[in-house]
Amino acid sequence: MVTAAAWGARLAAHKDPDLKRSVWQLANAALLFAGAWALMYASLGVGYWLTLLLAVPAAFLLVRLFIIQHDCGHGAFFRSPRVADVVGSILGVLTLTPYHYWKKTHAIHHATSGNLEHRGFGDIDTLTVDEYLARSRWERFKYRVYRHPAVLFGVGAVLHFFVRHRLPTIVPRTWTRERRSILWTDVGLAGFVVLMGTLVGFREFLLVQLPVALLSCSIGVWLFYVQHQFEPTYWEHDERWTYHAAALEGSSYYRLPKLLQWATGNIGLHHIHHLNARIPNYRLQHVLDTYPELQRVATLSLRDSFRCVRLVLWDERARRLVPFPA
Repeated sequence: MVTAAAWGARLAAHKDPDLKRSVWQLANAALLFAGAWALMYASLGVGYWLTLLLAVPAAFLLVRLFIIQHDCGHGAFFRSPRVADVVGSILGVLTLTPYHYWKKTHAIHHATSGNLEHRGFGDIDTLTVDEYLARSRWERFKYRVYRHPAVLFGVGAVLHFFVRHRLPTIVPRTWTRERRSILWTDVGLAGFVVLMGTLVGFREFLLVQLPVALLSCSIGVWLFYVQHQFEPTYWEHDERWTYHAAALEGSSYYRLPKLLQWATGNIGLHHIHHLNARIPNYRLQHVLDTYPELQRVATLSLRDSFRCVRLVLWDERARRLVPFPA
């Protein structure tokens, strides 16, 4: 049996990006998204119900572009850090996610995922049962509101991407590059809105772009949620926490239908991604096929994943996530 730590060395051979595949994936994702956007714009003359229907595939294509931005941040999409940063920063305008801010906070997430002493950056806030019971009634109420699905995947997702990502003050003053990234993303976003509003009309632009952005935000938060909030999962205190155990036991294998797996850039193979974040998204399935042992981990089907919404507290005694009534 391969130990968790040994996986890092085994998977290193799969980490180098292929320029042709990266360029092809970026080009077809961008063209498909542009085509979906154009169809939505054309559908305004037919009926807004059709525009909203077309927003679903367009939102998933925007998520696919976000996965490319995500890979750029990990150094998994281009060998050149400069090219990766430029592409990632441009995509950050479309995805409402400042690239360098995301790059740093997401690196912290990878370095601390499942560590009870290092919750906070790039995570869904998760309290232990004891922490929850020790809080005041008002603090418990606020946590319950935060973890409600309508807030977490709806209002909260929108506020996170539309409002929070626009504010340089969300990071420490010493994070100068990340603060600049937020500011320049805001400038790029303003320029994009003005350009598209001038070309197609501001009303028409909002009627098309707004449902796509809203839906993609919810999809993105949902994916991030089920990749770590499932059972059985992994949480440990600092002295017992290990990176590779957190990757294998605390990151799910979200087995999606093939079309959804493609649309989400294989991010459901999250345990492999956490074992080695330098593996490009287009190689994750190959790694899974090459090492059948990686299929024998906590696996979620699409149906299974909806039950994860109930899991809101970590019970340190039972060593599992539990719902509020417990």
